[in-house]
Amino acid sequence: MTGTDSATTGAESVAPLRDAATVVLVRDGGDTGSGGIEVFLQRRVKQMAFAGGVTVFPGGGVDTRDADADLAWSGPDPTWWAQQLGTTDELAQALVCAAVRETFEECGVLLASRSDGSFADPTTLRDERRKLVDKTISFAEFLRAHDLTLRADLLRPLAHWITPKNEKRRYDTRFFLAAMPEGQIADDATSEADVARWVGAADALTAWSDGKHFLLPPTWTQLTEVARFDAVDDLLAAPRTIEPIEPDVSAGQQGLRGLSFAGSERYFASLSDHAVPDIKL
Repeated sequence: MTGTDSATTGAESVAPLRDAATVVLVRDGGDTGSGGIEVFLQRRVKQMAFAGGVTVFPGGGVDTRDADADLAWSGPDPTWWAQQLGTTDELAQALVCAAVRETFEECGVLLASRSDGSFADPTTLRDERRKLVDKTISFAEFLRAHDLTLRADLLRPLAHWITPKNEKRRYDTRFFLAAMPEGQIADDATSEADVARWVGAADALTAWSDGKHFLLPPTWTQLTEVARFDAVDDLLAAPRTIEPIEPDVSAGQQGLRGLSFAGSERYFASLSDHAVPDIKL
């Protein structure tokens, strides 16, 4: 969402939107001594074409093969998700699939279980994880091959952000919450990130204010929401109405500081003491 390679905002040059899902993976932080809720964050490698060098949550684009795929599903159905996310049943299914698939691809956490409710050991599925990354197999094919059920009940809708019209790459992104499944381990086995770790949500915001890493507005906003809660159960139980947020672009002002969105005054106040890096979006 920065502006060194931003497109103009004329209607004829606005980039098309790509549907995407991002997962805020959380756990209670008592065991590590940090207190509060911890989130799993990744710093994307600088060579990435999108948001290189930026700290993000796991996520990525939808696979259209998942929109009407036949797969085992536990929890709220696509119609419920469509109502929460303001979209069609087909896209809602693809978004939930993308949330679960991207979490597995990017940090090895699998929100899918066997028929008896137990979780498969993700470390035994490394080959399948690679095949999902390179799209050799679809997510539905993966689930069917291993008799796994997608656990939509482990997800909660969190937010909906749309990349502003002045960017060359634009995403229509739904954010989901998910509690870390017991017994699984989030890893850094992805080529897209050079740092991946658990950190307290409040600590991540402090590090941002101190200039130790960079957060784009959607990531900062979700961390701010998570940091309001002391326990994962309370965070997951909190009611939310999901409304799309598309930052406005100030006329004649380029770059990140030209954006306006709910909470932008607080965001820019914490940004004021350090420079905005050259980020390609």
